[in-house]
Amino acid sequence: MEKRKITCISCPLGCEIEAEINGDDITIKGNRCSRGKEYALNEIKDPRRVVTSNVKVTGGQFPLASVKTTGAIPKGKIFSLIEKLREVELEAPVNIGQVVYKNLFDSGFDVVVTRPVERR
Repeated sequence: MEKRKITCISCPLGCEIEAEINGDDITIKGNRCSRGKEYALNEIKDPRRVVTSNVKVTGGQFPLASVKTTGAIPKGKIFSLIEKLREVELEAPVNIGQVVYKNLFDSGFDVVVTRPVERR
């Protein structure tokens, strides 16, 4: 049996959750709401994260534009995403919501710009 401690980030309470994992049987304790239980189960079975980063911009007032995924992608894909983003170079102007990658890793989520960059 494996025991894991997880700090829930689903709401401002930040519950310290204890998970006991015995094969496919998972017992969750310490959550104060149903979202905590769901968060802990997802964190054990399929951890995912919303990723924020930057991409290069040419001809703009700033050399970078911030980007993020529109949803949580599998944690194991984060480094692959960062490598992909290193290759991206957008031409100014860049607008909020502009899609950098569509349906990233067949996740149904995109990578979009979160900071506009005007032309120099």
